[in-house]
Amino acid sequence: MADEIKFRNIDDLPTMTVSSGSTLVNKTGEWRSVRPVVDAEKCTSCMICWKFCPELCITPGDLPVMDLNYCKGCGICAEECPTGAITLAEEWK
Repeated sequence: MADEIKFRNIDDLPTMTVSSGSTLVNKTGEWRSVRPVVDAEKCTSCMICWKFCPELCITPGDLPVMDLNYCKGCGICAEECPTGAITLAEEWK
């Protein structure tokens, strides 16, 4: 392998920028089948839901605010909520 490239350390690796084209670029919430609902009485504003949201559609505050334009309904926020304040409700049209 005459053209083999060898990297001696991590700083020798090429830098790449990748854009997935999702998250806050494309509104993807229209195809979701469930949506998160926050029970204000159970929520402690720990923002664990915000930390785990893969789509960055939760805004931290006194209560988490879900931007349903970008939420895919994956349910990770509800699964990770330590107080059970987030449940998933079926979408209906």
